[in-house]
Amino acid sequence: MMERSILSPSENAESFVEIGSARTNLTIVKEFLLGILGGAFIAFAAQGSNVAIHTIDSVGLSKTLAGALFATGLMMVVISGAELFTGNSLIVISCLRRKSKWVSMFRNWLFVYLGNFVGSLLIAYFILHSGHLGFSEGLLGGFTIKIAVYKTGLSFESAFFMGILCNWLVCIAIWMASASKDIAGKILAIFFPIWLFITSGFEHSVANMYYIPAGILAKANEAFAQAAISLGVSAEQIANLNWGTLFTRNLIPVTLGNIVGGAFFVGTIYWFVYLRKGKSSR
Repeated sequence: MMERSILSPSENAESFVEIGSARTNLTIVKEFLLGILGGAFIAFAAQGSNVAIHTIDSVGLSKTLAGALFATGLMMVVISGAELFTGNSLIVISCLRRKSKWVSMFRNWLFVYLGNFVGSLLIAYFILHSGHLGFSEGLLGGFTIKIAVYKTGLSFESAFFMGILCNWLVCIAIWMASASKDIAGKILAIFFPIWLFITSGFEHSVANMYYIPAGILAKANEAFAQAAISLGVSAEQIANLNWGTLFTRNLIPVTLGNIVGGAFFVGTIYWFVYLRKGKSSR
């Protein structure tokens, strides 16, 4: 009899109880270091997608292509064993099952989030000083600024709800990848939901830890700033792009939305259906 290549939903829910427990038992140093790797992998994917689309005028086509490339970031995180704040929203399953402590989950979220931020900043710094943003006579640098300006121009409400939609899809990708027992299945499970969220233009806090700082760093280069202006960004918008707006206009609302999308719409609902009171429904 052939072994099944996928876990049932109830089996998968049980596996997340143990996964969450393992994550909350990591030391702070390990959480932080694995968080750095997770942030770096997502940043690599973000930059790669920027390179691919920075000369494409069609919004739909550019987002579709970006989504196909960006999925590589989550594949690297999941398969390599790095830590990602958004995916760790699913630790809530282990807490609701009383296998992990709530305080341990919040500690994990904090240090993984900080690690993700450091990893993203490192890649942004390396990309800037590598001369990479000079592609297409500085147009890539201008495009990087344009993306950062757009993201910090969102209203709190818009950023929050796009954060919910994003991490709902990200956590479904992680949920399905966990259900698969082989690498090919995990890759396919990750690819389509991530492709969908990028194509839709939803907001991911860890990805934005790269997109926005990269734009802030790039705007100090006059050639990149002029390239951004040629792409329709105003000088005033560039001036208003800073570390303060990174947090107040994007990371705070997007992070809150990501928590709701992953911890509630995926983690809590699947716990309620399959694990509540220690009983599975299927």
